Amino acid sequence: MRCWLPMAANNDGSTRDGRAREHRVPGTITSTTTGTTTGTTTGTTTGTITGLGAVAAALLGTCQPALAHSGLEHTAAFASGSFASGFVHPWTGLDHLLALLTVGLWAGLNGGRALWAWPAAFVGAMLAGGALGLAGIIVPLAEPGILASVVLLGLLVLTAARLPLGLGTALIVLFALLHGHAHGAELPEGAAAGTYMAGLAIATALLNAIGIAIASLSRDGIGAPLVRGVGAAVAAAGVALAVI
Repeated sequence: MRCWLPMAANNDGSTRDGRAREHRVPGTITSTTTGTTTGTTTGTTTGTITGLGAVAAALLGTCQPALAHSGLEHTAAFASGSFASGFVHPWTGLDHLLALLTVGLWAGLNGGRALWAWPAAFVGAMLAGGALGLAGIIVPLAEPGILASVVLLGLLVLTAARLPLGLGTALIVLFALLHGHAHGAELPEGAAAGTYMAGLAIATALLNAIGIAIASLSRDGIGAPLVRGVGAAVAAAGVALAVI
């Protein structure tokens, strides 16, 4: 929107340069005639993301838009964009905390190369998604997709699903892009993005490692059913976050 503000008048009553000063206010488009605004138009872009499967599609139709994080770091600590606030960020958003833990749990249940390939893929894709968010690139249905990823990861742990390494990596990358985009999009303008994302990456890797450790220590006896029970609880929590 363009706003026309009068210039200070000279002694003879005329303005300094004979016309009003023009200021732009980003976010709207207007047309002007002889210093007055005549209309405003706004637009939004929407899109769809496919590939999350039938469960995700059902969830996307029911969940409400939600903030990626609801932690206390949204106040003074988050605004600084520091390494510390980036490190704390995943621990205070329940959707992200659950997703990161279940990535580790699922990798631990599959074993083999998934132990390192899936967490590494998640961290790398999360950073790429963060770059998209920082650049202001819109990812359609990002927030519903984050909640869908929590549900799907919980179900994968519940069923102890064993997928080929490449297919599992593709799912992990998709989930991580959505989570990373939310992190980047919420970074305040002018914050230290580099140090913030570094702290975020380390926290993500640590939460993945915790999930792997829990799954590795619980492969035998009563531990395996307990891990699957955690998967069920995570899936239920994802549904609850979507509908609340």
